Amino acid sequence: MKTVRLATALMGLILCVVLGLTAPARAAPYAAMVMDARTGEVLHSRNADTRLHPASLTKMMTLYIAFEAVRLGEIGLDTEVLISANADAEPPSHLGLRAGTTIRFRYLIRAAAIRSANDAATAIAEALEGSEAAFARRMNRTARALGMTRTTFRNAHGLTSDGHLSTARDMTILGRRLVYDYPQYYNIFSRREDDAGIATVRNTNRAVLNAYAGADGIKTGYTRAAGFNLVASAQRGQERIIATVFGGRSAAWRNQRIMELLDMGFERAPSRATVRVPPLPSYPDAPSSGGVRASGAVARSLRPIPRPAPVAPAPEPSPELLAAIGEAVGEALTEIETAAGTAPPGVPPTPRPEPQATAIVPPRPEPIAPEVVTRASSTGSRLYGVSLGRQPSHHAAERLLLRTALAELGTFDDALRRVVQRSGGYEARFAGMTEDQAARACARLSARHLACETFGP
Repeated sequence: MKTVRLATALMGLILCVVLGLTAPARAAPYAAMVMDARTGEVLHSRNADTRLHPASLTKMMTLYIAFEAVRLGEIGLDTEVLISANADAEPPSHLGLRAGTTIRFRYLIRAAAIRSANDAATAIAEALEGSEAAFARRMNRTARALGMTRTTFRNAHGLTSDGHLSTARDMTILGRRLVYDYPQYYNIFSRREDDAGIATVRNTNRAVLNAYAGADGIKTGYTRAAGFNLVASAQRGQERIIATVFGGRSAAWRNQRIMELLDMGFERAPSRATVRVPPLPSYPDAPSSGGVRASGAVARSLRPIPRPAPVAPAPEPSPELLAAIGEAVGEALTEIETAAGTAPPGVPPTPRPEPQATAIVPPRPEPIAPEVVTRASSTGSRLYGVSLGRQPSHHAAERLLLRTALAELGTFDDALRRVVQRSGGYEARFAGMTEDQAARACARLSARHLACETFGP
């Protein structure tokens, strides 16, 4: 009888294995967070500090460092990157890179962000730090600087590795930093498809992008150990919400849950809030060079000697311009007083004396230096700026620039005001800024509901 029971049990076990009826592997723990991106306020959390497998959410940090490297001049978007055998050997999802070939850095960024390509993420890591292990150390340093206190990275792509863990809170923080630290690149995450050099890649997050109003990113992730993960952001009007899910049971379940969390965020977030743009991270343990590695380029070369240029007389200010300046100064000061709470609503501002033409002393003329065209070696060069759009007249453009400069004291102090005549109007520009200064200035203006656009070489 005992032998019969043993045989029956053995037969049942065999049938379970053959028919796939054995108990499924334990599902990954579920964790979630919802944040008001404008302020960083947490609106909902569940197991948000539990260390879990992030899967391809890891590539958010890989891309953050890629954007940082471009900003610091370590690499250019059109730099050709040599593909290693290590990158070639990465398992799917991949772009299809082949060892010994080269590809532009911008295409690696697109493939990692949109297709979630593992080979592209590894190629980014090796291009910036020489090896994936060295890049992982940089990832961890950056995570600490961003306040991601419970995250440890072991690779650039997110495939399961011992000790490679993060949390819903940390990944939400990272998603917010991508929005505000690199707004000039953030739109990559909303592209449904794009050219990645050797192939057209389609977005792994397009289901949410297509189904949810206002959704514009950010990143999906999946491994068997992690389950279905997603960090998503959406903007409606002036409100922006970031939601994170770890451990989804399926892609469809994860997508439905993330949309429910975004709905929760928009319901709980105030309609108006002051945008608190975080400062860029600082690295106390970084080398004095600011993290920019030697490129091997010639450190010094001969430059053409500019010829002396004639001195151009300073134009006399017109009475109309003087009146516009007085009006703009008054309006800007009124805005500043109102924002500071010193001017009660409905009370007209204190009249400002209008400047008199006779009291204006034109500045001493300075020589106009000839423009010498050189190659921009990094995005730190002052070849960028912010455009405020076109105005119907030169006078209106000058007035807009002056009002903006006075209302944003400290933001445009070192910028040059330019009015450029275009078809259909006069474009008001702040020029002579670095790429980072222009991006952050435009972000500040956008937070005040003012239209702007960055431009560069």
